[in-house]
Amino acid sequence: MKFKFGIKEVVAIGIGTALFVALTEIQIPTPIPNTYLQPRMAIMAFLAAVFGPLVGGVVGLLGHAIGDAMFYGSVWWSWVFPDGVVGLAIGLLAAKLAVKEGGFNNTKTIVTFNVVQVIANAVAWILVAPVLDILIYAEPANKVFVQGIWAFVGNIIIIGILGTLLCSGYSAIGAKSSSLKKED
Repeated sequence: MKFKFGIKEVVAIGIGTALFVALTEIQIPTPIPNTYLQPRMAIMAFLAAVFGPLVGGVVGLLGHAIGDAMFYGSVWWSWVFPDGVVGLAIGLLAAKLAVKEGGFNNTKTIVTFNVVQVIANAVAWILVAPVLDILIYAEPANKVFVQGIWAFVGNIIIIGILGTLLCSGYSAIGAKSSSLKKED
């Protein structure tokens, strides 16, 4: 599998990381302490679907780490790495999703995107985050697994709605823009 990495991907990482950090402050509370619905996940999923796994993974890692450092004063690494996992996993399907080419606007592709994001979020938040919380910070298992499940549910809702809308809208616009360039 070949991955393209050029100026567009560097710009996507820069803009995506900045957006991810800026959106860190938008937090919709859940019943579980320190666990929120955050639209920043939709931005990361969208960029991963458009530009691939490296962009998705780096935006997740850098965006979360910088956001934690700026807004909370320290980085909670056990929750940084799962964002990278989700971005990487969604990005691995970028070519198949064909967001840039206008191929995202069919039921099969939308379902594929959402099945992958659900699986990636399950691995990241029900497995990776709680295990790292226990190993790195000696957090109690009952607490971190409940937080992980809520983060999983919140992220699949945010990505399922906002991420799907971003990909679908961009795919419709990008396909029209590409066909206009070819006609010139």
